[in-house]
Amino acid sequence: MAATVLHQHVVPLSLSSRSNLKFFNVSSHINRRLPLCSKSLRTPLKVYASKQELQTQEADSENDSTLTKRKDEDFDLGWLPAFPHVLVASMSNFLFGYHIGVMNGPIVSVARELGFEGNPILEGLVVSIFIAGAFIGSIGSGSLVDKLGCRRTFQVDTLPLILGAIISAQAHSLNEVLLGRFLVGLGIGVNTVLVPVYISEVAPTKYRGSLGTFSQIGTCLGIIVSLFLGILSENNPHWWRVMLYLASVPGFLLALGMQFAVDSPRWLSKVGRLDDAKEVITNLWGASEVDKAMEDIQSVIRNNGNDLDSRWLELLEEPHNKGINGVLYFSSLTFQDVGISSSATASLLVGLMNFAGALCAVYLMDRQGRQKLLIGSYLGMAVAMFLFTYATSSSLDEDLSHNLSIVGNLMYIFTFAIGAGPVTGLIIPELSSNRTRGKIMGFSLSVHWVCNFLVGLFFLELVEKFGVGPIYASFGAVSLLSAMFAYYFVVETKGRSLEEIEMSLNPNFSNRGK
Repeated sequence: MAATVLHQHVVPLSLSSRSNLKFFNVSSHINRRLPLCSKSLRTPLKVYASKQELQTQEADSENDSTLTKRKDEDFDLGWLPAFPHVLVASMSNFLFGYHIGVMNGPIVSVARELGFEGNPILEGLVVSIFIAGAFIGSIGSGSLVDKLGCRRTFQVDTLPLILGAIISAQAHSLNEVLLGRFLVGLGIGVNTVLVPVYISEVAPTKYRGSLGTFSQIGTCLGIIVSLFLGILSENNPHWWRVMLYLASVPGFLLALGMQFAVDSPRWLSKVGRLDDAKEVITNLWGASEVDKAMEDIQSVIRNNGNDLDSRWLELLEEPHNKGINGVLYFSSLTFQDVGISSSATASLLVGLMNFAGALCAVYLMDRQGRQKLLIGSYLGMAVAMFLFTYATSSSLDEDLSHNLSIVGNLMYIFTFAIGAGPVTGLIIPELSSNRTRGKIMGFSLSVHWVCNFLVGLFFLELVEKFGVGPIYASFGAVSLLSAMFAYYFVVETKGRSLEEIEMSLNPNFSNRGK
């Protein structure tokens, strides 16, 4: 808070104030002690006393204001009304993380029991068919969100998630496992689009960043739970069936929870349910936000139309055209190269680091802003990869080399989870227009799944040909380029409503956005 500048002249003081009574008592006492002093001689004493009183009052006022502000921040519960809805949506990401890790340990038992043990292509297919399903799901999710809204789409999407988990758990052949994994991937592909769109549209502007990070936390918790459960598969060859049966439980909870969740006020406005939209805004954001929020939402809809009839080609029109997986999937391999032979230990370290970074992101997202977190995250990832490359490529002491390599891997995961992971999932719907948000997110996630598949397909082959160090150095170079991109091209969205962001980016709103 800027300090108040006191003027040199005397500010008149009211006789009714307590501080003025104190001043006049002091002044009269001085006058009694100095009866021969002239008025001009007594005036400086009066001016001095006045300034002292004013400074004291100003300091007290500033301190009180600061304390009040701190107390308000400490006990600010404005995020609480939206939190249950965000929590239910984040259960989708818990499922995502669970299915990422569910085959990490049990794949050997699955292959042995179903008769394809020792065939790396089929073992890889059981894992990668999940990604193929996710790609198709993410492509089709935009149209579903446009027609049904996020809440109903969540509930419809639980069908392939529950059915796929049960089919996989009961499988007695390779084809049944592949079908189950494909259905699960289909559901996950839809949900990875739904969650960031839903959270960005129901969360209050002030807390959108922090609440948006819960999707990343859900993913981390899902991975950690599946890894812990996977430890039991080492002693029980049929435990993988139990793990897959358990995967259906969050699907049922998600479908039930969404029955009590709200629809996005933006979607409600687009389909003409204005009273319902106002009710949601009142309950989640506060009654004082209703008029301004509805005015902005309606203004955007009048300008762009609703997105119920938006086209995919619009993504190429104005204003819509404005490596972590290698480390995650193959952490066991790279940790073995630096002396850690237990894949369970390696995976658990990676999962816990990812979770710790996500918790930090919750605190930092709405305080530091998206752009700063992205830049810092990518720079940290670059340093981590270069550190790993140096440790594995230079002639260091073996123990030192192993320790630096481990630090580099864990630092990469941690810095990714602070910024690059949660921010990208949040800022894409923030920078998307109200009309095409679902389709833009679907397209973005489909690209993600394609890159995901390519990394999984070629990573081991590239490592075998060039070595771990050079591959990780290329990850570091990409991270540096990403930091530069974030610095020059990413728009800060902290503290701005989705409508304010769209107005500032859309040339049709250029005057109003400024």
